[in-house]
Amino acid sequence: MSILDKAIAAITPPESDEDRAEARRKAQAAATPGDWLSAVLEHHRQIEATFETVAQATDASARVAAQKALGVILTGHSIAEEVVLYPALAAHHQAGHAELAYQEQSAAKMEIGLLERLDPMSADYHDKFEHIRGAVLHHVYSEEGTWFLELQQSLHDDERTMLAQRYEEEFARYMGSDNQENMFFSAQT
Repeated sequence: MSILDKAIAAITPPESDEDRAEARRKAQAAATPGDWLSAVLEHHRQIEATFETVAQATDASARVAAQKALGVILTGHSIAEEVVLYPALAAHHQAGHAELAYQEQSAAKMEIGLLERLDPMSADYHDKFEHIRGAVLHHVYSEEGTWFLELQQSLHDDERTMLAQRYEEEFARYMGSDNQENMFFSAQT
C-alpha cells in the first residue's frame, strides 16, 4: 500500500462489516428475483467468495488460478455495470456517483493487472491484494447502500425490465465461452 493509500485510509476508515451487512440486507429487500439488482447482488457475493478463495490459497499455482478467476468475474461484472447501470445512474440524477464508480472500477482493473507482476506468495502481493479487496468492498458498499437503492426506487417497471435484460446481456457477452465460466467456477471449489 502506498503512503498516499495509507493516508487516505487513515482519514476515511472503511465501513464496518456490520455496515456492509446492513447495506446488503437493504439492497436484498429492494431486489426481486430475476431483476437487475438481484443479479448484481449475486455477482457481488461471487466476487467476495472469489476474493476469499485467493486469500485462502496455500500455494502459488492455486493463488494464480483463483486470481485469474477473480479477474474474470470482476471484469464481466464491471463491464455490465459500466455499460448498463452507470448510464442509468446518470440518467436518474446520480451522474457524480456514476463517474466515481467508473473511476473506482478502472482503478481496480489496473491494480489487478499490477498484482499479476508480484510473487503470489509474497508480502507485497498480500498487501496489494488486501488493498484491492478493501477498495472493492467499499465500492460494493456504496452501490448496495445508496446508489443502487436510489436507482431502484426511481425506475419505472419497464426500465427495471430493460436494465435486467441489458445487464445480463452485457455480463454474458464478456463471460462468453464455457471456458471462461468453467475457469471461474473451478477456482471457487
